[in-house]
Amino acid sequence: MTTITKTLEHLTDPLMEKIVDPDNLERAWKKVRSNHGASGPDGITIDELPEHFREHWPVIRQQLLDGTYIPGPARRKSIDKPDGGQRDLSPKQREKGPNVIERLIQQAILQILTPIFDPGFSESSFGFRPKRSAQDAAKQVQRYIRLGYRQCVDMDLAKFFDKVQHDVLMVRVARTVHDRRLLKLIGRFSIAGER
Repeated sequence: MTTITKTLEHLTDPLMEKIVDPDNLERAWKKVRSNHGASGPDGITIDELPEHFREHWPVIRQQLLDGTYIPGPARRKSIDKPDGGQRDLSPKQREKGPNVIERLIQQAILQILTPIFDPGFSESSFGFRPKRSAQDAAKQVQRYIRLGYRQCVDMDLAKFFDKVQHDVLMVRVARTVHDRRLLKLIGRFSIAGER
């Protein structure tokens, strides 16, 4: 089966069923647990999630499949920067980011969408991508220097997710993702931190 055929299969299959698949959730749980994050606003810790999950997952799963799941609010936390501005912390760094169950769902979504979107990303992009690191970026710069290039551009888009037009972003995601339930859920997650 070719890569194009595999990609097209992802586009025609209902993605939400793949997200809630037990194998995908197990991999997501291992990743979330390994991050040792704090509890969210609901107070449920990483250690308490398995019991909470057993009790509440059937309802949450059905809500995800029905397209009615609404994520809980994520509290934002900022720190002062040396230049006088403020920097929003990532969920892992926040005292109270998203609830652990939401982090699990987000990781499960990431695992399904990454193989769909990642192949279309620039070969010069290294941030938050599988099997890529800052060391890989440095090695690529060294290769370019050996080829005779003398300039390098390192970009970090400050507060990108705070400033991006979410409606435009969702239109672009919808070009590839056709599962309306998933699109609705991604949209809800994108505004969860603003509540």
